[in-house]
Order: sequence, then structure tokens, then C-alpha cells
Amino acid sequence: MKKTILTFWFIVLCITSFDLMALPRFAVKLGDKCSDCHYNPSGGLIRNEDGWHWGKNTLSMISARDKDFIMSPRISDNISIGLDYRTQYIYSQSSGRTYFQNMTAALHTNFALSKQINLVGKYDFVNELWEGYGVANILPGKGYIKAGVYTPNFGIRLDDHTAYTRQGLIFNPFYREAGVEVGFFADKWLYASASAGSNLSDVTSNYTKDPTYTARVEVTPRFGEVGLMFGGSYAAVKLVGSVGTLNTNMYGGFFGFGYTDFSLLAEYDIANDLSSPDVKSNMLMVEAGYVILTGLEAIVRYDRIDYNADVDADETSRFVFGFEFHPYSFIEVRPQYRLVMEDPSVDNDSFVLQLHFWY
Repeated sequence: MKKTILTFWFIVLCITSFDLMALPRFAVKLGDKCSDCHYNPSGGLIRNEDGWHWGKNTLSMISARDKDFIMSPRISDNISIGLDYRTQYIYSQSSGRTYFQNMTAALHTNFALSKQINLVGKYDFVNELWEGYGVANILPGKGYIKAGVYTPNFGIRLDDHTAYTRQGLIFNPFYREAGVEVGFFADKWLYASASAGSNLSDVTSNYTKDPTYTARVEVTPRFGEVGLMFGGSYAAVKLVGSVGTLNTNMYGGFFGFGYTDFSLLAEYDIANDLSSPDVKSNMLMVEAGYVILTGLEAIVRYDRIDYNADVDADETSRFVFGFEFHPYSFIEVRPQYRLVMEDPSVDNDSFVLQLHFWY
């Protein structure tokens, strides 16, 4: 059991956040949608012009002023570019050493074919991962069709992929899917999406015969300065396991609260037959954030994962304490201490200092 826990923690530690994702706590505090800042309706990858200007002028402690240095994400009237680079320093108790880790070096692009149609692309040179899809905002009710290679819209998409609600399910950092997604918006308070696609990450699976089906509903009412978010996700997939094909079902709910400088996010997911037949797994994430001052936010997160709900004392939980410091436009420094708790007790806490540059 101890060896299994150590192996799991090593995998989780190595596969930390390496994708420029929308930060859901920004949306719940400001009363915005991820699509207000990103070309991707479900958030992530390259920002649109509003999102780029918000990151440049509002998020950081010190901003580059246009009168001193002119900046733009556009290389032509209809083509935009973006960059995402992450590297980090790690001290790990489980390995008893410190080391540096290259996380990602990704190029993002957007080609606007019209006001309603965009082609989005990404290539990560470190992990050799790519995404590419078209988004056509042509459906009634501010709806869209997305087709190509992407990550399905499931749960709260934190930019830290070590969160157990992200890492514990199949939609891990290396997961990509070729398929079609359809989504609709009802003003600012409702967003619903559904998709069907084939897994490109597991060449041994039978996804070509049995696609993944994913659905998600998000409701975001606002009462004055108080922003709320709640909803649910569902995914059905056939996985190839050691004992044959698994009919895996994943579902869960999420919640968000935002008021001025404070935010709270929570998600709970259940997976049936994720790794073995007739086995139920569950994952929990609760994250609180508070803006101390412009460019500096304190973050505390609790994660818990139980791969077999019928077995006692096999779950793993942890607290993550840290800060997200944006000293200048497009620069982030993220120190974290990760306190891991399980039974039996294992010394596998860690300290992470991540440097993040984007454009």
C-alpha cells in the first residue's frame, strides 16, 4: 500500500499544471464567462483581445504602459498569437532531493475567418501535445459548434492539473479527443455543452468504435457583488482494462462563490468502473482564494481522492498552501507547499516554486 501511494504521489507531482487555462475563480468573482476572455468557449488556450488586455493591464502589480512600449497579440488583422512557458523548482520529501522541471513551452494561434468563425491551434514543444479546432458561433441562443482535437468540457477546469478532480479522472493533462462539441449560452447565467469524440491519448483503447460522451451544465446567477456558480458534469466511455472493456461512467457537481476579493470553488466527482469492474471511486477539491493586493493572491486548496470507496483507509488527501504573484504583465511566480496525508503516514510533502510566462 505504501509503495502504491508513493508511486501515485510521484506521478501527481510530476504532472503538474502546464496549460494556460482560464481561471474559474476570476469568472465567478467578476460575473464573466470563460468565453469573455478566450476564443475557446469553455476557456483555456489563447485569449481573445479582451482577455489579453485584462491580463496585461489589470491582473499584474505593474503593467506595461502603451505610451512607453506598444504591445499587441495580433500579427495581422485576423491572426493572433500567444505563448505559454512554465518551469519549476521542486523539493520532494519522497525522493529526498531537489530538482528543476521543464513544464511546458507552447505556442498558441488564432485565425479569424470571420466574426463568427475562429480556428484555434496549440503546440506544446516540451510534451509534444497539440490541439486544433474550429469554433463556429452560428447556432441560435448564442450557441456554437466546435470540431477538431480538444479537451472535453468536464467539471471545473483548474489550471493546476495536480488537483485530484482533474488528475484522478481520464481527462488528465495528456488527454486529447477528436470530436465535436455543441454549446449554448443563456445570457450570463446559463452555459450548457455536450460533446462526442474519440480518445487520441490511448492507442490501445477501442474509442474508434465507442466514442466518449460528455455533457456539462453551468448556472451562474449574480446578486449585486455576489457571484455564484453551480452545475454538473457527466461522461460515459468504454475503457480497455486488464480484465476487458470497462463501461466507465463519471459524474459530479461543482460550486463557486465570489465576493469582491474572495473566491471559493468546490467539486465532487464519482467514477464507476474507472480502473476495475464494480469499483466506485470519488474525488473532492475545495479551493479558496483571496486577493491581498493587486497582483498577489493567497490560495489554499484541499484535495481528496479515494480510488475504491469500499476499502477503508486507502484514500489520499492533501492541503496546498501558496501564492500567485504577478509582479509584471505576463509574468507569474507561484510558490506552493503541499502537505499530503494518508494512512499509513508517509513523508512525501513537497515545496514547488513555479515560474510562468505567457503572452
